[in-house]
Amino acid sequence: MPEQRSRDRRTFLKRVAAVATGAALAGREGAGAVRRARASTRQAGADLGGRLPFPADNPWNTDISSEPVDPLSDALIASIGLDRGLHPDFGTVSDGAPNGIPYVVVGGDQLKVPVSFDYDDESDPGPYPVPVDAPIEGGAAADGDRHVLVVDRDNWLLYELYDAHPLPSSLPSSVPSSNEGTGWHAGSGAIFDLSTDALRPPGWTSADAAGLPIFPGLVRYDEAAGASLIAHALRFTVSRTRRAYVAPARHFASNRTDPTLPPMGMRVRLRPSFDVSSFPPVVQVILKALKRYGMFVADNGSDWFISGAPDPRWSDDDLSTMRRVHGRDFEVVRMGELTTRS
Repeated sequence: MPEQRSRDRRTFLKRVAAVATGAALAGREGAGAVRRARASTRQAGADLGGRLPFPADNPWNTDISSEPVDPLSDALIASIGLDRGLHPDFGTVSDGAPNGIPYVVVGGDQLKVPVSFDYDDESDPGPYPVPVDAPIEGGAAADGDRHVLVVDRDNWLLYELYDAHPLPSSLPSSVPSSNEGTGWHAGSGAIFDLSTDALRPPGWTSADAAGLPIFPGLVRYDEAAGASLIAHALRFTVSRTRRAYVAPARHFASNRTDPTLPPMGMRVRLRPSFDVSSFPPVVQVILKALKRYGMFVADNGSDWFISGAPDPRWSDDDLSTMRRVHGRDFEVVRMGELTTRS
């Protein structure tokens, strides 16, 4: 099995390299034409038209509503907080910046630029197709996680950066740059092939502490309000985690060994008996997804903060009603084998 995973990883990296080579060749055909093409094919917060990241049998897309409850569910939920409300960590605007983790969808003609990393031993090397104006979590001046998420819809690849900072072009302002700047620097970065079930190597982080992709776990307006259907698991944070992870997570970020603390990748679901009928329609869609697909512990952060993408069309008042859902309304789906060593 390790040899198979190694072969899968090599095949994946070859595919990414081939995509990068094709983009570079496209760039040589004329910087002006490519810039015009990019402008027409990239869009922040774009609607994916119901297309789901990863195959149908992937853990993110698996119905877990009938799976058994973990034997330690009560203790694990209590460690996060029985009376704490579910907090929508997304919406319209917060502190002058779009509220949530943004993403941008690009075409296969988006030129790739180099990216350097603080944690380059656990990051996928560039280049990455990140536009110089890619939306950054918290805004351009943010000092938080500064995630940057890019979906290449033509090659169905996902590029994610943590603590991302654009590097200024070294060219004079009078000289147009064909690659839109000299690149980016980030804390870590990961590339995911959205057409396969491939995971990060064991022990590797990603742009998220758990080594998971971020984009598939976001509440997005095009699904919750547009299609009125979320057919995948979501992502949330807790303040205290364990030195352990469970698949599909690949990394832990804690030294605590208390077995009542959640490992990275732990999956919870909203109890089937919880009545969602009194919530606004868009919130009902989210809560129904939490019953059927649940949500993964993906990072250390505030307890019961559920992630989503910003959008000016959200109703913050509607989203705030999720605070009426409390920790005690969730249960832990039975976990598989834990990994406790990096």
